[in-house]
Parts: sequence; structure tokens; C-alpha cells
Amino acid sequence: MSDRKTAAAALAPSATLTVEKVHRVHHWNEHLFSFSISRPPSFRFRSGEFVMIGLPGEGRPILRAYSIASPAWAEELEFLSIKVPDGPLTSRLQRIERGDPIFLGRKPTGTLVADALLPGRRLFLFSTGTGLAPFLSLVRDPDIYERFGQVVLVHCVRTASDLAYREELESHLASDPLVQDQALLQLTYLPTVTREPFPTTGRIGSLIETERLFRGLGGPSRLDPDTDRVMLCGSMDMIRDLVALLEQRGFEEGSNAKPGDVVVERAFVG
Repeated sequence: MSDRKTAAAALAPSATLTVEKVHRVHHWNEHLFSFSISRPPSFRFRSGEFVMIGLPGEGRPILRAYSIASPAWAEELEFLSIKVPDGPLTSRLQRIERGDPIFLGRKPTGTLVADALLPGRRLFLFSTGTGLAPFLSLVRDPDIYERFGQVVLVHCVRTASDLAYREELESHLASDPLVQDQALLQLTYLPTVTREPFPTTGRIGSLIETERLFRGLGGPSRLDPDTDRVMLCGSMDMIRDLVALLEQRGFEEGSNAKPGDVVVERAFVG
């Protein structure tokens, strides 16, 4: 029996997992890919949440937390992943193809949801690497444009080839039937690169401190907890540095139980 048939035979639903099928796979470069899978009719989530994804392992499934990149209204579930050659899951996940079975957790969760933030005027979404995923969900959800007058998505990566979804975001989601009009007026996408020449270079903290972040936004050239709200998802270093910067400026971290000025996804880094 082939490896693919063996994996399929090992997959079975359980109390915590369903078995879905891969619909599409897109390889952005040698170490980054995205994929979409079927969505169970009973699966409900809030844009910005994550869920467990996995494949069969020796004795039990190999599962990892993945942010859902598709909005809450989408018929499919989309994910963005790195490729780790010796990773227990990603070394195999990067080889999936259309029609392959895959485990999906039944209970999405997470803190990167609009309900965890107090009302505000501007929403800043700061991401590195695959930390972009939950923000792809949020900027394709009409609700976020009802809550905030301006949405600024910043994606920091090493090289330009790592800027997944760049064309779609630069077009202000022009092909999205639900948010294209709102995104055109309210969404600003700012990609920044750290290891090669690019129109905007440098880490997010540097863009904030030098005020380069605010050029062209048409508002205050500083982050203000009275009017601004922030979401963070990405590397541990980025989260640590920006949480410290925001705390110095008076921002208070929020949660589902107690909304605040800034929310951070601490379940994993990407």
C-alpha cells in the first residue's frame, strides 16, 4: 500500500477531530505554502481564531495549532504554513495534494478576535511570517470594517518572496465580493522586508519608532490607546518587543473575558 493510501486508512473521525479533504494547495516559495480544506457544516468560528490540524502518527495523530486564514463566512477553511524539512508535521504536510484527507479539530479558539478589543478608530494588525494568517481572516470579514474606520495590516518578512498574498492585499481585496468596497476605502497594506532591498525595509518596531509606519495614513503619527487598537501575531521576538513598546505607551492587553487596547496570540508563534 502506498504512503498516501496508508495515511488515508489511518484517518478516522473522533470526539475531537473530523476528517476533511484537501481542496487546493499553493506553494509560495521553497519554504512557504497555503492550502484549503473542506469545512464541516457544523464548524463555526470567529474570524481570527485558530484550530488544530494534523495527520496520522505512530499510535496517535500529529496535531499542531494553525490560524484559520479564511473569514468566518467562507465555505472552505484556508491555512498558511511554513515548510520545516524535519518537522514532525510540516515535513509531511507540505506534500499534501488535492483530495488527500486531513484531521481538523472540532473546537476553534484564540484571542485575535474583534470581541477582545475595545471600540476604536484605527486597527493595526502587526504580523511576521505566517502570523499573517489570522489577519487574512479578519480583513476579509465585513464586521471588522464596521467596527473600525481604518485597518492597517503590516506584514514583516525576510525576503519579498515571503510576502504571501501580496498581490491580493495590494489590490485591496478587489476580487472579494463582500469587502472589496470597504477595503478599498479603509484597508492599508504595508509589507516590509528585513534582508533585501524593498520599498519599505525594517522591523515593525523600527517603523513605529521612526514614524515611517504612519506615512500616508492621514492620521496621528503615533500610536494612541485612546483611539488605536492593536493585534499581534508572529515571532516571539516581535511579540516581546512590541508588547513592551505598547505597554510603555499606555496600551492594556485584552482578552475574550476583558476587552482591551491590544490582543496577542500566545498559543504559538509563526
